[in-house]
Amino acid sequence: MNTNSVVIEQRQSPGCLLQLLWFALVGWWLGELWIVAAWISMVTIIGLPLGIWMLNNLPKVIALREPERKLRITTRLDGTSRTQEVQTDQVPWLLRALYFVLIGWWLTALWMEAAYAISLTVIGLPVGFWMFDRVPALLSLRRS
Repeated sequence: MNTNSVVIEQRQSPGCLLQLLWFALVGWWLGELWIVAAWISMVTIIGLPLGIWMLNNLPKVIALREPERKLRITTRLDGTSRTQEVQTDQVPWLLRALYFVLIGWWLTALWMEAAYAISLTVIGLPVGFWMFDRVPALLSLRRS
């Protein structure tokens, strides 16, 4: 049975106007509180998973931005199709943990504060949002 398969990238975030309104009214102050709470959580061993989860969800808190997903759509000759999410291969866990301990935690702190400062300017807002989207990768080499 012949099939045709295509992979697409999808981000299901609200429109640009809603994201900007969210950031202007809520995201700019809640984002900074979220960052501080995440880092306080990460200082304790017990709070580390919560802190990492919080930083992975930072783009959603700042600007309602969902992470990108890759979907594979397979269509058969009979007209039926199937959609499944494609999982990205990750860097080995031990290497990610070592990177986090030696580099990721402090580099991400500097990166997020720079992104926060940049996003408070109207001109820098797109760059700030782009930087916030990169936090999970910078924190632990997580691939999306």
